[in-house]
Amino acid sequence: MPTDTSPPVPPPHEGPTRRTSKRSRIWIPAIILIAVAVVALVGFLLRNHAEAKTNHVALSAAPKEVTVTRAEATTYRPTHRYVGTLRPWIEAKIGPQFISSYVSTVLVRPGAVVTRGQVLGTLDCRDASARSRAVDLEARALQSRQVALAAQAQRMTGLLDGGYIAANEVDINSAQSISEEARVRAERSTLVDAQLSVGDCTLRAPFDGDIGERWVDPGAFVRPGESVVSVIDRAVVRLVVDVPESDFSAVAPKNQVEIHMLSLDQTVHAPIARRSPEADPSTRTIHIEIALPDPEHRIPVNTTAEILVGVGQPVRATEIPLIGADINGEKARLFTVDDSTAHDHTVPVLGEAAGDLFIDPKLLAAGAEVVLEGRAALRDKDKVDAKEAASVADAGVGGGDGDGGPTSAQLSVDPPK
Repeated sequence: MPTDTSPPVPPPHEGPTRRTSKRSRIWIPAIILIAVAVVALVGFLLRNHAEAKTNHVALSAAPKEVTVTRAEATTYRPTHRYVGTLRPWIEAKIGPQFISSYVSTVLVRPGAVVTRGQVLGTLDCRDASARSRAVDLEARALQSRQVALAAQAQRMTGLLDGGYIAANEVDINSAQSISEEARVRAERSTLVDAQLSVGDCTLRAPFDGDIGERWVDPGAFVRPGESVVSVIDRAVVRLVVDVPESDFSAVAPKNQVEIHMLSLDQTVHAPIARRSPEADPSTRTIHIEIALPDPEHRIPVNTTAEILVGVGQPVRATEIPLIGADINGEKARLFTVDDSTAHDHTVPVLGEAAGDLFIDPKLLAAGAEVVLEGRAALRDKDKVDAKEAASVADAGVGGGDGDGGPTSAQLSVDPPK
């Protein structure tokens, strides 16, 4: 048999596949090594970045940021606050005083401006008018009778001189004339009373002013002493206040006081007009009055007002904003800054007013830096980074005319002449 001596044919593509496997075994570890190196490098960089932002200094050792203001030298005078009522200068309650009757008309309402003598309302007084006319006629009749008797007595006196009549008849006629004259006078008195009753049926304004209240409407039945409307004169408003007897000398007439009217949210200054010379027996308080001229009738009456009265003599003091201290009773706790170090102080206070605190200058010198903001986190001897407040208003102290604070008009009121 013939023998096949030709060389074996290799499998297709055997050579390139072997070369590719060898290359893969070389590159895969290299790629892994490169990836590991990149990850390690990124981790190293992130670690250095984080450590660069880490504060290695203790927070307690770092200076604390605070805002400060400088204490100012001033004077302080203690004040007492009282509450009073703004009353009209004149007030009249208009109603019947002599008769009981039904109300026919009420011509005004609260807020109306009236003049003296203006008719405010009328009552149904037909009975009083009829009685007045009857009394008037009766008085006229008696007057005529008395005139006739007087003339007859005069004629009889002439006859008595000639002996034509007895003296007894003349005396009787004269007595009748005198009696009729007395009856005429009595009837005239009754007529005056009737005319007063008729006049009581027309309610008139006793002075120029405003209508304050209207209590009844037409058809209501009123009796003597009951009021239909009230008239008030607000050209001058009286502030009436009762103060303790211990402040008798502080509320002397002509002493200037500060008045805050709650209804208008306005503050004015005026002198005390008058002071009672005696105290109320039941309350032991002194009655004072302050006159506030109000020609424009802007102030509502029967409203509340507060007054501040200065007592004692002014004393030297150091003034700081009220927000710069914690007040407990009659003492205040505050922090001052000296050489970037906070110092804790607890000092007595002289008083407070209008958002300010007053301290004895011996305990807090003028010019000292007082911490306003950041006091809650401070302790004595802490290091601080102090920044001076731009103004007291920026520190949050209210009570002025700055932005965000309540406004108040400061007026000067002259006493009425």
